[in-house]
Order: sequence, then C-alpha cells, then structure tokens
Amino acid sequence: MLFCRAAEESDGRQIVDAYHEISRALAGTDGLLRNELLRDVLDPANFVVLSEWESLDAFRTWESGAEHRAVTSPLRPYQDPSRGRPFGLYEVPAAY
Repeated sequence: MLFCRAAEESDGRQIVDAYHEISRALAGTDGLLRNELLRDVLDPANFVVLSEWESLDAFRTWESGAEHRAVTSPLRPYQDPSRGRPFGLYEVPAAY
C-alpha cells in the first residue's frame, strides 16, 4: 500500500492522474496481479494505492529493479509524510 495525501486546496485530481499514468506504465509487469486507487470517504484528501502481487518475492524483484523509481515518480510528491513511512507491506495470514 502506498499512502498519499492531496494538498488542502486540491480536489485530488493530480493523484488520480498520476495513478493512471503509473498504472499504464506497469501494465504487464511480471508478478503484478492488480492495483487500485482507494479514496478515504471520511477524509477525501487521503488516498491509498493498493497493489496485489503474485508473491512478496515478485514485488521485491520489481522494487529492486532499475525502472521502479522512475515509473513511480509521478506519485512521489503526494506521499503522506505524516505516517513516518509512506508505504506498508502486508501479507494475508488468513482469509475466507
């Protein structure tokens, strides 16, 4: 998950546009199953990019690759600094 926050005077359009730009560039990336942009209903300035990967190894391979930083740079200005770290990595220990 990548946590982003729109500027107070913004409607968040820049985040949506950056998300689409990055998603088009990532189409066909090995191991990436899907991603979606979530907007907080109670605080519309907060966004989360939720990416689902085939495995943690597939994500780490992509993340350590040369293209990772360049492809994801359009969202970098919107990363939420209030969280200490703008991303989270989660595994699914159980599901129904």
